[in-house]
Amino acid sequence: MHVFVTGGTGHSGPYIISELIGAGHEVTALARSDKAEEAVSRLGAKVRRGDISDLEGLKAAAAEADGVIHVAHRQDLLPSGGLDAVAAAEVQIMLAYGEALAGTGKPLVASASIGSPGWEGLGRPATEEDPALAANDKHKGTLRIRNVVETTVVGLAERGVRSSVVRIPPVMHSTTDNAGFVPLLIGLAKEKGVIGYPGDGANLWPAVHAQDLASLFRLALEKGPAGKSWHGIEDGGVQFREIAEGIGRRLGLPAVSIPSDGLMLPGYFGFLANLVTLDLPASNAFTRQALGWEPTQPGLLKDLDNGHYFPAG
Repeated sequence: MHVFVTGGTGHSGPYIISELIGAGHEVTALARSDKAEEAVSRLGAKVRRGDISDLEGLKAAAAEADGVIHVAHRQDLLPSGGLDAVAAAEVQIMLAYGEALAGTGKPLVASASIGSPGWEGLGRPATEEDPALAANDKHKGTLRIRNVVETTVVGLAERGVRSSVVRIPPVMHSTTDNAGFVPLLIGLAKEKGVIGYPGDGANLWPAVHAQDLASLFRLALEKGPAGKSWHGIEDGGVQFREIAEGIGRRLGLPAVSIPSDGLMLPGYFGFLANLVTLDLPASNAFTRQALGWEPTQPGLLKDLDNGHYFPAG
């Protein structure tokens, strides 16, 4: 299968490209710079120069391919328009793919996020059948759908696209993770002299190794039915306190409770304060059953113990 991939130089992208090539697929990856072109070429992929703001270019690339994996985002829009602007741009990108792939039955697999304010109100682990990321509407007191990107992708199934979404947890870990949530926590711990967790730290966070996530994208591309959401998680939920304790052991720093009283929490976690209190238990049972996905890489706590997040010196 000839696969067009965006986001090939991000955290997950190189793993996805290598996974696809290892399985015998031909990959063309989008690259917007000489540096990106060199990176994807080293992985064995062909290069298409351009960026995801060029909708006509994306449509042409999708039409030429046998399938699309999209994990890029318009991060350039964050400073001026925030997440709403990023989401609006993503919707247009997905609709462009829809135009190119309508009626072909070709696969389109896009990334989404698992867990947001609102999911913790389910009272049970989130499943693949739950609607796209619900969030608490403080003005109306009801749950409403916010992730229009995910619903747009899934909706393309009605237009003859074998579209699906891979939901990615807040923590994606690997030996190449240098800007994710774990490095942020490690940086905070070094700055503060302790590693904090909110309240009793019993809130659950799902996680996934980038290599396992790559295998899920491949399986969804190869055999995933249309209109489905998949849960890319290897841990149904790790207690935040355990994550903090794992970091503390490696740094030789104490793990301490930060009171969730609205004052102390922002004082330690800063802009992460609203995020770290989320309780996000989630199941991957349907994903494993439907696609035969079996995570094989170390879980988050074992990966912390492997030491690559804590280089000597």
